[in-house]
Amino acid sequence: MTDRTGRRGRANAEVTMSTPANAAVPRAERSLREMLLSRGYPALLLLSVLLGVPVAAACFFFVGFQHQLQHWVWVSAPGALGHDRPPWWWALPTLTLAGLVLAPLVTRVPGSGGHLPVDGLGGAPVGPRELPGTMLAALATLPLGVVLGPEAPLMAIGSGLALLAMRRFRDADRRARAMVATAGSTAAISTILGGPIAAAVLLIEGAALGGARMTALLLPCLLASATGALVFTWLGDWTGLSSGALALDGVPPPAGPDVGDFLWGVPVAAVIAVSVTLGRELGRSTALWTRRGGTARRTVACAVAVGVSVTAYALITGRSPAEAALSGQATLAELAADPHAWSVGALLVLVACKGLAWAVALGSLRGGPIFPAVLLGTATAMACSGLPGFGTTPALGLGIAAAASAITGLPLASAVLAALLMGKDAMEQMPLIVVASVVAFVVGQLVRRDGSDGAPAGGVAGGREPSGAPEGARTTGSAEGAASTGATGAGR
Repeated sequence: MTDRTGRRGRANAEVTMSTPANAAVPRAERSLREMLLSRGYPALLLLSVLLGVPVAAACFFFVGFQHQLQHWVWVSAPGALGHDRPPWWWALPTLTLAGLVLAPLVTRVPGSGGHLPVDGLGGAPVGPRELPGTMLAALATLPLGVVLGPEAPLMAIGSGLALLAMRRFRDADRRARAMVATAGSTAAISTILGGPIAAAVLLIEGAALGGARMTALLLPCLLASATGALVFTWLGDWTGLSSGALALDGVPPPAGPDVGDFLWGVPVAAVIAVSVTLGRELGRSTALWTRRGGTARRTVACAVAVGVSVTAYALITGRSPAEAALSGQATLAELAADPHAWSVGALLVLVACKGLAWAVALGSLRGGPIFPAVLLGTATAMACSGLPGFGTTPALGLGIAAAASAITGLPLASAVLAALLMGKDAMEQMPLIVVASVVAFVVGQLVRRDGSDGAPAGGVAGGREPSGAPEGARTTGSAEGAASTGATGAGR
C-alpha cells in the first residue's frame, strides 16, 4: 500500500513537473494572439508604417546633406585651390576644425552630441531634446574627416522622431513607447543597410531576447549550416547529382570557395578580429583619458591626433588622405571594384593609420563604429589575398563579415550584411562568410579584456537614460530595453 502510494505520488509529481513545459508553447501562442488582437496593437502597427515616412525622409536629407558637405570639403575645396585631390596636409586643418566644433557640443549641449562610438550603438534611445545636438555634431564633424560612420546619428534620428511622435499619445505605456522607438531606429538604419532584412536581423540578434543561451546555440548552428552547405556543394559538383535544395531557376550555379580559401581565411578572420578588438580597447582607454579632465581640450587633442594619423597615411603612400579619413564607405567601394589598385604595402599602411585614427575617434568623437571597421577588415583580407590559393572575392566577403562580427558582436547579422554587400557573388561565398563571422566573434570574445561591458549590442551601456525621452521610454537592462535602442552596437 505504501509502495503503491509512493509510486502514485511520484507519478503525480512527474506529471505536475512536466505540465509547465508542455503548456509553455500554447501559453506563448495565446499570449501572442492576445497581443495581436488587443485594441492598441493594430494602431501601433499603423503608427509604425506612418512613422517610416518621416524617418526615411529625414534620413535621406541628412545623408544627402552630409555627402554634399563631404564632397565640398574633400573635392570642391581642394579643386578651388588648384589641387586635383586633397593635398597630404589637408586632414590636419579639417580634423582640428572638427575638434573645435565638437568640443562645446560635447560639454554644453544636451546629450553631449550623441553616444560615444566605443559603446557601439547602444545606450538609451535619443530623445527629442537630445536630437538637435546629435544631428549638429554629426553634420558638423563627419564631413570634416572624422573616421566614423553615419549609422549612429541615423538611428538617433529614428528614435528621436519616434519618441517625439509618441508625445501625442500620453496614455501609451512604456512597452508601446519602447517598441515605437525601436521601430524608428530600425527604419533609420535600414536606409543605409540595403533594406529591411539586414535591419531586422540586427534587431533580432542585437536585442538578445534569448540571452547567452541564444548566442551559445547560434554559433554551432551557423557552423553546422555552413559545413552542410559546403558539403552539399562539393558532393553535387563531384557526383553530378541534384541535391534538391531550395534554389531559384535561372540563377547560375554557384562555385563555392576551395580548400585554400578556408586554410587562409580562418586565420585571416582571426587576425581581423584581434586587430578590431584591440582598436576598440584603445578606444576605451581614449574615452577614459578624455573624461578625466579638460574634456573640451582633450576632445580637440584627439581630433588632431586623428588628423595626424590620416596625414601619415598620405605621406607614406603618396595617396589621397581621404582614403584614410571619413567613414570608409567610398574607399570600400573603390577597393571592392579594383583591389589591385592598391599595393600590399599601401593596404597595410591604410590598416595601421586608419586603424589608429579610428581607435582614437571611438573614444572621443561622435559617429558610428561599424563602417570604418568593415573597411579595415576588408583591407586586411585584401592584403592577404595574394597568398597561394586565396582568392580576391573570398577575401572580400570574409573581410566584411569578420570585421562586422568583431565590432558588433553579432555574427549572424554580420554574415547577412556581408551577403548583401557581396550581391550576386554572395551565394557561392556564404560558407566562408559564415565561418569567418563565427571565428571573428569567438576570437573577439577571447581577446576582449575582462571588465569590458557585457551588455547586448543594442543594450543599455551603463544604464544611461535620455533626458529628453518621455517617461516610460527610458530603457532598463531588460530585453525590452535592449530592443528599444535599435539593436546594434559593439561587443556582447
